[in-house]
Amino acid sequence: MPDVAARLAAVRDRIREAEQTHGRQPGSVELLAVSKRQPLDAMQTAYEAGQRAFGENYLQEGVDKCQAMTATDIEWHFIGALQSNKTRPAAEGFDWVHAVDRLKIARRLSEQRPETLGALQCCIQVNVSGEASKAGVSPQALPELAHAVAELPRLRLRGLMTLPEAVTGFEAQRAAFSQLRQLQEALIDDGLALDTLSMGMSNDLEAAIAEGATLVRLGTAVFGPRPEKTP
Repeated sequence: MPDVAARLAAVRDRIREAEQTHGRQPGSVELLAVSKRQPLDAMQTAYEAGQRAFGENYLQEGVDKCQAMTATDIEWHFIGALQSNKTRPAAEGFDWVHAVDRLKIARRLSEQRPETLGALQCCIQVNVSGEASKAGVSPQALPELAHAVAELPRLRLRGLMTLPEAVTGFEAQRAAFSQLRQLQEALIDDGLALDTLSMGMSNDLEAAIAEGATLVRLGTAVFGPRPEKTP
C-alpha cells in the first residue's frame, strides 16, 4: 500500500513544519496513527515506513490487532471510551489508555494491569468544550481526579487528552487547546509530573502543536478513508 507510506511522509512533514513555525523543539511531537477499521496490511505498510505508535477506538478490534501484529516494538494506545465492565482487555493488552474520565475506570485498570507488565500509561480525558455528547471530566473536577489517579499502583498518569468541539479558524481552534495546556500546567504546579498533551487531529493539528501538543492523533490523513463499518 504505497499510498499509506506517502501519506505518512506528508503527515510527518506537516508536523515538522508546525514544530518549526511555532517554536517547538524538532521531534517533540509524536504521531499516533489512528488505525480503527483499517486493515492489517495498511498498518503493516505504516510499520514498514517507520510508524510505531498505533491508536485503536474499538476494544475488541484493538485486542485482535495487538495479537495479529507481533512486532514487539509497537506501542499500542487505546483511545476510545471504556465501559467499567470492559477494562480488563485494555489493562492487559495496551500500553496506553487515553480516555480515563472516572476514578472507577482508573481503579479497575490499576487492579487489572498484570504485574508482569510495566505500568499502564494513562491520560485523563477532559471535556474542555462542555459538550453533553462528549466524554471527559469537567475542568472543575479534573484536579481531584488527577491526584487520585496519580496515586494508583500499576498506572502512570502521563497527562491530559481532549477531543474539543470542531471549529474553523486557527485562533478558535487554539482556544480549546490552550485551555487544556493551562489545566495541565496548573496540575504540574500542584506537584504532578505530567509530560503528555494528547490533542490535535487532521483538521487542527497545527493549532494543537502551537499550544503544546506532544501527541497528535491522525487516522484518515495517514490511511485514507476508513472502510465502511460492518453491520
